[in-house]
Amino acid sequence: MAIRLTRIYTRTGDKGTTALVGGHRVPKEHGRIEAYGTTDELNSIVGIVRTYLPGYVERLGADGAWYAEMLRRIQNELFDVGSELATPPDGEYEGMHRMSAREVELLESEVDRMQELLEPLKSFTLPGGGVLNAFLHQARTVCRRAERVLWALSRQESINPQLIIYINRLSDHLFVQSRWIARKLGEPEFVWDRGLRLDDPEIKAARRAAAIKREASRRGGAAKS
Repeated sequence: MAIRLTRIYTRTGDKGTTALVGGHRVPKEHGRIEAYGTTDELNSIVGIVRTYLPGYVERLGADGAWYAEMLRRIQNELFDVGSELATPPDGEYEGMHRMSAREVELLESEVDRMQELLEPLKSFTLPGGGVLNAFLHQARTVCRRAERVLWALSRQESINPQLIIYINRLSDHLFVQSRWIARKLGEPEFVWDRGLRLDDPEIKAARRAAAIKREASRRGGAAKS
């Protein structure tokens, strides 16, 4: 479908409705609007990462060009997701792009490639440690919200299930990106302290003692009954 934007403001939405592809008007808080609006928000954060990226490309070495192209593609795919969400079944047109398993498989292959550089996690990570890491975590959380919105929409009307699968996989992808970027740039990862403390011998011993005490109490109660 050809796109030509000649006017930015139309005044047609001043009364709280907007048009989907095909011309059908819906309230601006409609589930489809919320879904593609959240996807657009996610796209904006990925755009921030791309904006900062040139300052880090050299430090990424041979992977710099690969990573830059990956972000470019993801932004375009997110626009594809938004376009499909803005098109209800009665607005579909010949040649319309639909998200498929192909996009998901590519995300998975990239996750596998990035994971090869990473050590297994011993605690949950916290957002931060570096600029790109922080923005990638923000993108991940908005991606999770987009998935929740898509599930809510799918319970109201029919949508392409590959949209939800793609967004679900992208949230994992963004999480691995945040860790991969930290490792490639030699920047720290913030971690959840309590998660790390679970490996402390004293804490393990205390947890075992508490479990034994609970079991003894349970058996004592059972004997009385």
